[in-house]
Amino acid sequence: MTTSHTPAGTIGFGVFFQGVNFGTVWSHEDSGSQTDFESFRRLIQTAERGLFSAFFLGEGLRLREHRGELHELDIVGRPDAQTQLAALAAVTTHIGLVATQNTTYNDVSSLAHRLASLDLLSGGRAAWNIVTTDNAWTGENFRRGGYLDHADRYSHAEFVVRTAKAIWDASEDGRFSSVTAADEYGEVTVRSRVPRSPQQHPVLFQAGDSSEGRDFAVRQADVIFSAHPEFDKAGEFAADIRARLAAVGRPQDDVKIYPGAEIIVAATDGEARDKEVWIREHQVSPQTALAYLEQIWGTDLSSYDADGPLPDIDPVVEELGGTRGAQFQGRQALTIAQGWRSLAEEKALSIRQLVVHLSSKRSFVGGVESLADRFAKYAHAGVVDGFNISPYLIPSGLDDIVNLLIPALQERGVYATEYAGTTLRENLGLRDPLTRRDGHTGREGRGLRSA
Repeated sequence: MTTSHTPAGTIGFGVFFQGVNFGTVWSHEDSGSQTDFESFRRLIQTAERGLFSAFFLGEGLRLREHRGELHELDIVGRPDAQTQLAALAAVTTHIGLVATQNTTYNDVSSLAHRLASLDLLSGGRAAWNIVTTDNAWTGENFRRGGYLDHADRYSHAEFVVRTAKAIWDASEDGRFSSVTAADEYGEVTVRSRVPRSPQQHPVLFQAGDSSEGRDFAVRQADVIFSAHPEFDKAGEFAADIRARLAAVGRPQDDVKIYPGAEIIVAATDGEARDKEVWIREHQVSPQTALAYLEQIWGTDLSSYDADGPLPDIDPVVEELGGTRGAQFQGRQALTIAQGWRSLAEEKALSIRQLVVHLSSKRSFVGGVESLADRFAKYAHAGVVDGFNISPYLIPSGLDDIVNLLIPALQERGVYATEYAGTTLRENLGLRDPLTRRDGHTGREGRGLRSA
């Protein structure tokens, strides 16, 4: 049984290679390509040199659109996550390989087999970031429309995860059992096809922040990719998760917490601030700033000055497709716009300055010594287990973190000096999978049976 834990008073890092976003500066001459293997290879090998726990890929099941057209200001489209990670497994030895995979539009038997295969071939380094969706805009790529009612997205996700775990548990000592499972959306019968890896199951990540999502995470996940990197909010989030873990009978350190973050580091605080100015100028162009607001306003804002005040018109109040995102629908857009106007007036922000302000909330900016002290505070307080870093430049955006910041963290004793083991589960300090522990058979759950 795996009993290792993350040492008290330490933190780890992961790297998050995003999909569509403007946080990554793709327009710069030093930027790589989101479809070139070299971009991924260099980034992941730099991360492994810095003893990062995991390389984490986002997922897009449909090309992002803006006002009915493909969104050309940010990158769109990227190779399949598991295909990328299989290739990267061959050029790395320790770092974890995390694929975001949707429970709504993946067949559970195929998904479980692909994840188990990556886990086996990588020597126990695979992980699954579990996401759900219910919007018809995405579903159009699968001929299913909305497919799930909003209220059912997590119940179906739980069925998919439980079934995948049962499939992984159905291989034992060279024997392969079959599993039958059903929920209101269908039934599957599948026989496991590959033996388990040294870490037994792929590690399970989850990123939902609603109360329902948090409950799902404490029942099923090993790691939470959180949206709360600020110190006080990180502490509140950790306390909430630990209380929920206790309520379902799990140890309070059983789920690791890795908030998303951007790190801008230089030799001194002044140099870091200058570096941030350059990054923000390249991240948020006037066109990007206006497009960001158009997601809320739902109309063409090209006649507005990005360096001027926010639009004096109200957003379009209507239900649109997923091109605008669920949070921007209907009257929610009015609420968001009113909040942004108040913030802009209070801080005297132009459109572009507002977008920079809104998109910089997860940033850590500073010289090596001041940032190292700041992260040491997180480590000593135990409010997070690590941070999932989004680089502002691909593939070189981790270089300063690995070359400058990590040695300073190691000097303070808050960052590992070697990998704890060869599997992702060991390197994250995780226990055995829930279904492999004493008192669990791996067959629990409504609609599951094995033969």
